[in-house]
Amino acid sequence: MRGIAVLRRLTEADGVSSLSGLERATGLARSTVDRITATLARMGYVRLDGRDAVLAPRLMELGNAYLGALRLPRLLDAHADALADELDESVSLAVGDRDGIRFIHQATRRRAMSLSFRIGDLLPAERTAPGPLFATEWGETEWARWHERRAADPEDRGFPAVPARSRPFADAPSGSRESANRDHAARPAPPVRLVTVGDDFETRTDEARKDGWALDDQLIEPGLVALSMPVREAGRIACVVSVVSHTSRHTAADLRDTLLPRLRTAVAAMERELRVTPPAAEPTAPSGLATWTGASKQELGREFIESLARGLTVITSFGEGRAELTLTEVAQATGLARATARRALITLEHLGYVTTHGRVFRLTPRVLGLGFPPLSRTSLPDIALPHLAELSHRLHESVSLAVLTGDEIQYAARVATSRVMSVNVTVGTRLPAYATSLGRVLLADLPDPHLPELLPLTPRTLTDPQQLRAELDRVREAGYSLTDEELEEGLRSVAVPVRERGGRAVAAVNVALHSSRRTAEECVHDILPELHTTAGRIEADLRVAGRFRRVPVG
Repeated sequence: MRGIAVLRRLTEADGVSSLSGLERATGLARSTVDRITATLARMGYVRLDGRDAVLAPRLMELGNAYLGALRLPRLLDAHADALADELDESVSLAVGDRDGIRFIHQATRRRAMSLSFRIGDLLPAERTAPGPLFATEWGETEWARWHERRAADPEDRGFPAVPARSRPFADAPSGSRESANRDHAARPAPPVRLVTVGDDFETRTDEARKDGWALDDQLIEPGLVALSMPVREAGRIACVVSVVSHTSRHTAADLRDTLLPRLRTAVAAMERELRVTPPAAEPTAPSGLATWTGASKQELGREFIESLARGLTVITSFGEGRAELTLTEVAQATGLARATARRALITLEHLGYVTTHGRVFRLTPRVLGLGFPPLSRTSLPDIALPHLAELSHRLHESVSLAVLTGDEIQYAARVATSRVMSVNVTVGTRLPAYATSLGRVLLADLPDPHLPELLPLTPRTLTDPQQLRAELDRVREAGYSLTDEELEEGLRSVAVPVRERGGRAVAAVNVALHSSRRTAEECVHDILPELHTTAGRIEADLRVAGRFRRVPVG
């Protein structure tokens, strides 16, 4: 419970906090915070950077376990992306989370005014368009919980993703049909007064039940409007799809009148996808996790909190094809004793991360609150930079990550050493791909790479197209590229690819140095194995971070 409290505070702090800040935020003793962060670091979920704890991409495997078990992202993300492209508006998918809604997918348009919500962000139901739709399925218990939360947290301080609740509004409650229809009326705007957003939530829920759709007319903040419809499976709401825009592009009424027919078509396609796609085959369950935690405890002693590690590994036993697990199946998947697995499940249920349904357990959307929102915006340079820094520290050489942009490479991340003579490039620098080790690794991954005019940058630059294509074949076969004074005299470089889940090279990592420091043979013998290890670590993080979202490469 204390370990999860630390993860939640780190999530609320946008992924980074000083250890003393965690101590103050959680009320835990500093020694407890140190032990928890040491355990999370051992698991790869947190990176300790001086006095700061930083969430690491591998933590996303907890949220991935929920999203995999849910199966909706795998089946519906492409539909949401296509709808966003068709409408040129942002589109999101959300699920209900108690008396709130939580995003499971975002297809965001890049504009000066764009949506800032992230996968895993939790919003109060009454301040959203999806909320009334989910509330149509609430019973007395859910409505009582909602009223209790409203009374205990009138300003929505428990929802860091949204601004404070009270602010100026027109007389008619925003989000209702009355406010949307008024957008078309040619009369002066009514006087502005201060209201408490959400007072009309039950009315909006009744309207959503009758209409089958719901509007958000600037409930969260001025300018933000949204239109939502439920996606049903077996008669129940599986998720809600929303089209989100700004009042500079659409009023709420215009959004409804213009886009509702296309939204209905998209929802019908999503529901058809859910009907015709069979459940995923049950994959091989993870195993040996308990053995790993036990070995870590023996190695680190009291600094490793084994109960925390075991509790989090229970979450990862769920996934695609493993949405519902019995106690025995959880124990088998993790290698834990039944009694240990049972204690972990009881604790997770108490905290709201697991629910029981007869003899089986399911993960809840709350799992996404463990680091997923800040990490869901992680880019490839963000993922790579800590690994590049470690490699640079080990080799005492400059290390870079680059991507291919047409006929050039562009440096996306870099860690430079401090030397009298060093390679002088910065992030954003572009160089011709054909003359660099980074570029050749990336060109070699293409089925038919386009070669521009090959200019002699030094006397050793390969300028014959046939020879360069033969070199690219060699690079493809060997898995690395070494260039020797082809870009600049005295500069030697060796590079390896960084591949995404599907095996495509999305970037390359290199070490560049002056030719006087290491021979070409020493580069292959001493540096190449280290480069492969670093690329492998970046790829491991990239696989986790990119399982349910596109990771930006630049």
